[in-house]
Amino acid sequence: MSRILRPRGGLALSRRGLLRGGAVAAGGLALSGCDDLWRADAAKDVLTRAEDLHRWSQRALGGEALAREYSRADLSPRFRANGSRGVADAAYRRQLGEGFAGWTLRVEGLVARPLDLSLAALKDLPQRSQITRHDCVEGWSAIGQWQGPQLGGLLRLAGVSDKARYIVFHCADLYHGRPYYESIDLADAFHPQTILAWQMNGAPLEEAHGAPLRLRVERQLGYKHAKFVTRIVAVDSLQGIYGGKGGYWEDVGDYAWYAGI
Repeated sequence: MSRILRPRGGLALSRRGLLRGGAVAAGGLALSGCDDLWRADAAKDVLTRAEDLHRWSQRALGGEALAREYSRADLSPRFRANGSRGVADAAYRRQLGEGFAGWTLRVEGLVARPLDLSLAALKDLPQRSQITRHDCVEGWSAIGQWQGPQLGGLLRLAGVSDKARYIVFHCADLYHGRPYYESIDLADAFHPQTILAWQMNGAPLEEAHGAPLRLRVERQLGYKHAKFVTRIVAVDSLQGIYGGKGGYWEDVGDYAWYAGI
């Protein structure tokens, strides 16, 4: 049964404030008179430690806190598509044309029972519906309604191992010629608002919004919400997966792995 959970009270720590603090600290290093390479490495280290501090602080101040949820009256009249707007892969184009009737989601890795689930099977699982705000790292926001099974329930169904530390999402699209992927840790994977959405604003996802399935991890910025998800893998380390930093944007060095808001 679909349900809406209301946010709990709790403190919120500003990611922007932490990054601003890190940038100020990095700027201080730049004034120290050391060589450019040392300054660059030191600044990167400061920002990395700021990311770790932010993640620790969010979890310490309310690891189970919910992102704010809204009413249908708050839905944005236009919800921009982030990231890839489409997929060129021939198999995907065929599945799209067939309404994803033969599409399956693979769940594997450190699990006791690997799964291959059709879109119909995902719709038959217990569903969660939530109206939340999508915050893009580019500076825009929009409110939309999402529905799908909770990721935590799917991982329990697969029997995720105690050895797993991360959940990796492999996607059907290429972004600037490179496979798009993302990852989150187990704390966010089992958060009640982390769902695999197949529906947006009461209708099946359109291609631009990640059809047939996208991740919604509501306490993180939009680039973490992987679209066109085809495979989910439980792993104990991110090393050896593409660039080894846990996501497309993380590998190219533009954004941090933890994007909590």
